[in-house]
Amino acid sequence: MNLRNQRRLAASVLNVGANRVWIDPEMADNVEAAITRQEIKKLINDGAIKAAPEKGLSKGRARAQAAKKKAGRRRGRGSRKGAKFSVVSRKTRWMGRIRAQRKKLRSLKERRIITVSTYRILYRKAKGGVFRSVSDLDRYVTENNLRRRTFG
Repeated sequence: MNLRNQRRLAASVLNVGANRVWIDPEMADNVEAAITRQEIKKLINDGAIKAAPEKGLSKGRARAQAAKKKAGRRRGRGSRKGAKFSVVSRKTRWMGRIRAQRKKLRSLKERRIITVSTYRILYRKAKGGVFRSVSDLDRYVTENNLRRRTFG
């Protein structure tokens, strides 16, 4: 029993792929006799031929992976995609650095470790990107003897 032609016609009428056409095995003889589109349409109305539902994609694996990522897994160097600064942008890194340096400078000034004029000079240098980190700023202050001299 070859129903290839009937399956093709039914797929065309139902506007689905040939693999999604379901033919009732009990009415296969009637389907085999049908050779025109009109007869196929009649069989569709009778329920001998139907369009099978689309197969969906399971989200189970995606959910499991998302849960692992939420827990901090799968985030190592080998899993990352994109350019060097795509994870943390240049601007965000700069903001983190400059805010820490300015906070340090403020504390040095408030604790009277450096003078106001020295503070202004170092603030400008920090803005210009001279210091790579807070420890670099500390090193600069120490090496250039910028700490306020204490008498007594």
